Amino acid sequence: MSEADLEREGDIAADFLEELLDIADLDGDIDIDVDGDRAAVEIIGGAVGHLVGRDGEVLDALQELTRLAVYRETGERSRLMLDVSGHRAQRRAELVAIAESVIAEVREGAPSVALEPMTPFERKVVHDAVAEAGLNSSSDGTGAGRHVVISAALVAADD
Repeated sequence: MSEADLEREGDIAADFLEELLDIADLDGDIDIDVDGDRAAVEIIGGAVGHLVGRDGEVLDALQELTRLAVYRETGERSRLMLDVSGHRAQRRAELVAIAESVIAEVREGAPSVALEPMTPFERKVVHDAVAEAGLNSSSDGTGAGRHVVISAALVAADD
């Protein structure tokens, strides 16, 4: 997707979210950005913390509704990432710290370590951190029990 397409997604998402904030009589500003290969939109300011919900459940639902609004306008599936008051950014930092701790454990000899169940966003953050460290990770389980397993990198055998 081109940067212009991603910017358009961000604009559509911002319009949707501004209407939603108006309907709910909530104050908040919308920040639009392009982060790699996806549009990134954040609701900042005002008393919008409750839009995160317990463990980010409300934020996840709001993100899906926003993606549907973009789909309705563009006809294209969106990978837009929504954040509220830096919640995802903070959670990303926490997950990277957890991943780094487990990476050290595996490097010290643990054959593999299974983490607690995580959302798709959380699993992606961990997979990225593990790949950057040169180790292996996989997702196991189903539904709400889906989790990441981190293990040592496989050494390719010489032929």
